Amino acid sequence: MKSIKTQIVINAPVEQVWATLTNFSTYPAWNPFIKSISSTATTGSQLVVSIQPPAQAEMTFYPTVLRAEKNKEFRWRGKLLIKGLFDGEHYFTLTPIDNQSTQLEHGEHFSGLLVSLIMRKIEANTQAGFEAMNQALKVQAEAISLPSSNS
Repeated sequence: MKSIKTQIVINAPVEQVWATLTNFSTYPAWNPFIKSISSTATTGSQLVVSIQPPAQAEMTFYPTVLRAEKNKEFRWRGKLLIKGLFDGEHYFTLTPIDNQSTQLEHGEHFSGLLVSLIMRKIEANTQAGFEAMNQALKVQAEAISLPSSNS
């Protein structure tokens, strides 16, 4: 198994980060990595996801949502052609730091017969794509952050 893990602190409440992350219709306007997601963030649903890592062609795949726990975790599993060749479990976890900031962990666990072969070709660009998305999510969520309840 091979994993990619990235993190970023977003200066917005966890509810706003979740709302931004799961508002798939806005992805084309701000997301440089995940170009589109069709369907809903509901456990068990099948997504249609189009991604474009830097310096790579756009790819579309059809993962299944494993977990969609509001304000906490969004996770899906996809595969290349058939299960067991090259599978990926993509995840976003949100951890409130305080009322106005959130820690995002964004990563993927890869498994299957072709992991060592494929990962050499995609690892650096995939990590760069995750980091670009994290930064764009930060900008998007902070720009529309909910007002403080202390105001």
